[in-house]
Amino acid sequence: MADLRVSIAGIELSNPVITASGTFGFGDEYGEYYNLDELGAIAVKGLTLLPREGNKSPRIAETPGGILNSVGLQNPGVEYFVYAELPKLRRHTAKIIANMAGNTIEEYCEMATILSASDVDMLEMNISCPNVKAGGVAFGTNAKTVEQITNEVRKYAKKPLIVKLSPNVTDIADIAKAAEAGGADALSMINTILGMSIDINTCKPVLANNVGGMSGPCVRPVAVRMVWQAANAVKIPIVGMGGIARYEDAIEFILAGASAVAVGTGMFKNPMLPIDVKLGVNKYLDNRGIPSVNDIVGKVVLN
Repeated sequence: MADLRVSIAGIELSNPVITASGTFGFGDEYGEYYNLDELGAIAVKGLTLLPREGNKSPRIAETPGGILNSVGLQNPGVEYFVYAELPKLRRHTAKIIANMAGNTIEEYCEMATILSASDVDMLEMNISCPNVKAGGVAFGTNAKTVEQITNEVRKYAKKPLIVKLSPNVTDIADIAKAAEAGGADALSMINTILGMSIDINTCKPVLANNVGGMSGPCVRPVAVRMVWQAANAVKIPIVGMGGIARYEDAIEFILAGASAVAVGTGMFKNPMLPIDVKLGVNKYLDNRGIPSVNDIVGKVVLN
């Protein structure tokens, strides 16, 4: 059996498969399908400083090859997570990644302080959120802003800091380099792509929020391309995600330069997908006589 262990910012995972934030909740439901110890890491539902009810319905819509969502970060708040949900997750060997979402730099810094004092293993900062102090423009769409927020949160983050990059940018390599310059220990990418669907009978958008984040197999080629570009621009590890629906998709991301992969939307169709991906990656390596998954990171052979 191949060695599936990987290291992200000094934290060793038993295997490279992570569950993506926003798709796994806090693990209760999926724990009925398999032992969560089988996972390399769990990225929990996006957390905000205070509880949020999220957007009004409808807030999820199917599209060809994926889904649109505008859930709006519904969550019980970071304090509730620390005292009520984290102890249950800590019963398992999978590493715990706390995903942070905020509307101001100050909110991110406060969450980083709270979570750094908790028993999570890593912090993941979602910079696709709107900066209310800058007219609602997302933090992650400007390289200067990305470096600024990463640098500030880095001061308060006492655990490894992963910066989750938005794909809704003109040059992902510049954004990746900005996060690295700001002190990010790792990157996760990509977040959802902004999309829209219209009901031609009502002539209204399908989602109550009009637009939402598109995820699923339809975004995978874009995600693989962006991971490859970022991997060639930075020296920090990357967690690749976006449309993984089978183990072959995960291998693509690893060859493109990802040290680990996150499975998200695909679990709604196949709850066992993380396990299938883990077993498939191992089989791929064994069939080729490759001793470690680390041996194929970034080993795409360009034409």
